[in-house]
Amino acid sequence: MSHRLIWCIRRVLTTNQTSLVLPKPTCFCLNGNKLAFLTNQRRLVGCQSTKPKKSNVYTRTGDKGTSMLYNGERRIKNDDIFNALGTVDELSSCIGIANHYCKKVDNGLESKLIEIQCKLIEVGSNIATPRSSSHASKLSITTFDEENVKVLESWIDTLDAQLPPLKHFILPSGGESSVFLHQCRSVCRRAERVTVPLLEAGTVEATVGKYLNRHIE
Repeated sequence: MSHRLIWCIRRVLTTNQTSLVLPKPTCFCLNGNKLAFLTNQRRLVGCQSTKPKKSNVYTRTGDKGTSMLYNGERRIKNDDIFNALGTVDELSSCIGIANHYCKKVDNGLESKLIEIQCKLIEVGSNIATPRSSSHASKLSITTFDEENVKVLESWIDTLDAQLPPLKHFILPSGGESSVFLHQCRSVCRRAERVTVPLLEAGTVEATVGKYLNRHIE
């Protein structure tokens, strides 16, 4: 999940056993043997790798049906947290497919969809770090800012101003980009539903619920 992704980034950017403390990532890209990621401050950070020691992708630690959260807690894989993480991951995959078709028709959504995928990594990090049982050092780097919700609301207002008033239900149809964006919407509804128990328990920040809810709109 997203906490493993962050761990992998740290491993790749560590060379000759020298530890590199990284800011909170929101997105990353791979280019040959150079790895770069975008921070919340919009700075591009990169490091040239010199054949880092290869590690196994598999760990066997989940063979008995449990997995580890970012705070080190182990929970059964059908826990509410992993249901939410899996659905958010599925949503990001759907957005990736939709973006493929959006690029074909050049509808101007590519950069926004990529940014949303990056923000969903942050959502996953927040979900994987229970607010009620994690150390402050973990909580501080997995917060999900209210500003993310405001940015999304601004996008909604801008796009909505270009559309006629909505007077009836819209069938999920249209071209390829349209139908896949509809699929993203419906998967996001499910992501919101499975996150509600975590919101009620105070396990995730309220901003995560707001962010998923805005996407449905």
